[in-house]
Amino acid sequence: MRKTIALLALCSAAASARADEGMWTYNGFPKAQVERKYGVKIDDAWLDHVRLSSARLAQGCSASFVSPNGLVLTNHHCVEDCLQDLSSARKDFIAEGFHAKTGVEEVKCPVLEVNQLVEITDVTARVQKATAGLEGQKFGDALKAETGRIETACQTSPALRCNVVTLFHGGRYDLYRYRRYQDVRMVFAPEFAIAFFGGDPDNFMFPRFSLDMALLRVYDDGKPLQNKDFLAWNPAGPKEGDVVFVSGHPGGTDRQLTMAELEYQRDVSLPERIAAFSELRGAVTQFQSRGAEQKRLSNSLLFGVENSLKVYKGRREAMVDRAFYGQKVASEEAFRKKLAADPKNGPVALRAFAAIQEATDLHRNVRADVTFIAGTPGRMGEYWSMWSSPAFLTDYFPIARALVRGADERTLPDSRRLPEFAEASLPELTQHLFSTAPIDPEFETFKLTWSLTRMREVLGPDHPFTKKVLGNDSPGEVARRLVSGTRLGDLSVRKQLWEGGKAAVDASQDPMIAFARAVDPDSRAVRKMYEDEIESVVHKGSEAIAQARFAVEGASGYPDATFTLRLSFGTVQGWTEGKKVVPPFTTLGGAFARHTGREPFALPRSWLEAKPRLALDTKFNLVATTDIIGGNSGSPMVDRDGRIVGLVFDGNIWSLAGNYGFDAKLNRTVAVDTAAMTHVLDKIYGAERILGELLPGKKPQAAR
Repeated sequence: MRKTIALLALCSAAASARADEGMWTYNGFPKAQVERKYGVKIDDAWLDHVRLSSARLAQGCSASFVSPNGLVLTNHHCVEDCLQDLSSARKDFIAEGFHAKTGVEEVKCPVLEVNQLVEITDVTARVQKATAGLEGQKFGDALKAETGRIETACQTSPALRCNVVTLFHGGRYDLYRYRRYQDVRMVFAPEFAIAFFGGDPDNFMFPRFSLDMALLRVYDDGKPLQNKDFLAWNPAGPKEGDVVFVSGHPGGTDRQLTMAELEYQRDVSLPERIAAFSELRGAVTQFQSRGAEQKRLSNSLLFGVENSLKVYKGRREAMVDRAFYGQKVASEEAFRKKLAADPKNGPVALRAFAAIQEATDLHRNVRADVTFIAGTPGRMGEYWSMWSSPAFLTDYFPIARALVRGADERTLPDSRRLPEFAEASLPELTQHLFSTAPIDPEFETFKLTWSLTRMREVLGPDHPFTKKVLGNDSPGEVARRLVSGTRLGDLSVRKQLWEGGKAAVDASQDPMIAFARAVDPDSRAVRKMYEDEIESVVHKGSEAIAQARFAVEGASGYPDATFTLRLSFGTVQGWTEGKKVVPPFTTLGGAFARHTGREPFALPRSWLEAKPRLALDTKFNLVATTDIIGGNSGSPMVDRDGRIVGLVFDGNIWSLAGNYGFDAKLNRTVAVDTAAMTHVLDKIYGAERILGELLPGKKPQAAR
């Protein structure tokens, strides 16, 4: 991978420098650029249709509507939590697959939310007016208050979700208004063996042979959703050289960070994450050796850990490459020289660089407390808490924290609450809180023991918080006591505590509730310090730098990814590594040639039995030059006519450095071809009802 990192340095400047670079907002898509380069005319009607046909799984993936009856296409790995929640020791839907042959057999996922972006409004002037002239805590408080007011006024119904999105690191603020659907039911998922064929060795590689697909259905008022915007299904898939577009929700990129922030990633956060995930991978692997049921329970966690580990290693490799990192340094230095020569915009922006450096230095010094005491800020779907703590890795703790904090926060005016307890956020929080998903005590004890052990290792045994959490007990003793004593696995208990409010929570003797109460003052204090002295300073400084960049270099280009809907474009195209030419397609026959009968290269029995019925030259997986990142999993790949031709599920190994820059020569999106999905739904799974919905009035052909 190292040999290409230097090329990325040439690609991290303005998006206009590279034709296929960019995760573009729908209200900033470069229509003229696409027409000049590819001769494809994209109009507002096309953009509106694809936008409304796209969907987001609030838990961290992308998706799309593919029928007028609420049918949603996404990746298998995006619905594994649902499949796990629906499974038991008697029936493992991850291993065996799921196929609802009738509507009655479609089963609701305990925790899954689909969002459809219906409106984008620029609220930059309003937000910046509210924060003008403010610094530090006052800036952060004003920003939260104003964005909270905007979101609350927008969300006039629980069926809506409104988020103020920060773009260009504060250079622009947009209000994204979504239609929220929480009745989402499983329709189809193949066996894990073919959904993740090749396992971790093939992850972020190509050629690939994976049917990483799943179908869900959105219900509205107890009936399948009737939606006029959906992507027509192209059963033939794309051809080499075809122009394609990816509409999805990239989770986050760091292409526009300052060098101070990138240094923190290189020196601190990436090494620490690699170490933590490496340890957790070993621990989970050992847990799986206890038996088949333990392996079933922990497979999804192991998949996520291995995937994250490979991502962080790839990013770290990019950050320690001298040529690439040197180019990032040179780019910032050149920009600072422009600022130094600009008496109007320069002074404020240069002070902002210094402020960000100071805040980042502080973060280095307090990072252990922020991580293990306050927790790590993130999306709700990431451990379903806005501030989840890696010290308390168990499903019971976010339940307890939500009940304890919710009891206090819901007594406050909406504008003064923590963001995750604002009225606009409660529908998602309560969906998680009242999930019917089973919780296994043995698995929870294992996870909590591991995370408490790591907390003690990082904070040290003499840290006051370590002493408060463990006392004289070992991590294992604390974990066993909390897990064995809690009744939070009982949904009725959770509902009683939530509805009973502060009086009920304060009176509860549940050990996990008591534990959450005990650590909450420490957590809140460190969180407030982080938000006031680090987060708000970085946000304010980034906003000043973004405004100066707009003034000095212009406002063209795309913002860093923010898990909001973006559209990228490119062509179906392989690549060349030295003298090795990598073709853009694999075939079904290639999967059989790769089959060894041993995991992770063992095809499921259904595929082996169906082999005589298959057209083995049918296109299976493909690559394209579209610009994506994590969060794009499940994104539809569409052709110039807005028809779906592929399902994004991965990137190649060169894409791991795409967090910091884009190399059109080597960076590739990996997708499942609709030709393969159509063919195997017909010949292997006998999914006549699904195919009739995807291709009304048409008989599936043996697509190539």
